[in-house]
Amino acid sequence: MARRASALACALLAGLVAAGPIGAQGEAARGRTLFVEGCSACHGLQANGISGVAPSLHGVGAAAADFYLSTGRMPFSEQTGDEPFRSEPAYSRRDIDAIVAYVASLGGPEIPRVEPEQGNLRLGLKAFTEFCAGCHQVVAQGGVVTGAIPPDLDRATPTQVAEAVRVGPYVMPAFDERTIDQHTLDSIARYVEYTKHPDDRGGWAIGHLGPIPEGLVAWLIALAALVVVARMLGERSK
Repeated sequence: MARRASALACALLAGLVAAGPIGAQGEAARGRTLFVEGCSACHGLQANGISGVAPSLHGVGAAAADFYLSTGRMPFSEQTGDEPFRSEPAYSRRDIDAIVAYVASLGGPEIPRVEPEQGNLRLGLKAFTEFCAGCHQVVAQGGVVTGAIPPDLDRATPTQVAEAVRVGPYVMPAFDERTIDQHTLDSIARYVEYTKHPDDRGGWAIGHLGPIPEGLVAWLIALAALVVVARMLGERSK
């Protein structure tokens, strides 16, 4: 009896161990079906890419697939121009996970882990200023650079921020762990979250447009004040 119970327990354990890979394979298979229906027209039936249309997805990994699908930058068919802009995702979260599982099966980096609560806000500001503010502004409100329009990060989740850092979407460079280590990545994600609801004590936020637009507003107000003063002095001299 004991021997039979032991054998049954081993069989159950083996079944549980096997369920993981089988489940993952099933998810990737479902993702393959979704890919053929919605992505193969540009990336090819075997995800090898089509010259002049879209790149191969072999080796891009789960990180790139999740970033582009979860931010609505792909599928690209309904957008105009070369730069994919953020929009509502075309797929549900469940379907995104399936397509990501299929693309992940073709090799490449996994979705990076990120824990903003483990980051340091001061370090995040410093790193964001050094690596990101040149395009996204120091307040993460986006901007304009040659050949691209860097987006604001109001809707970016910490995971999407981490994916963008590692993947380097469109003209953005990719940063590996030697350049931006895990703690710095956590800190950048924490700072981006802070920019969504910053502490405005001691100043006029002006919609958090950034220091350059805010400085222009200050100059305009100052010039208007000077015009008023000059006019008052002119009238008094008459």
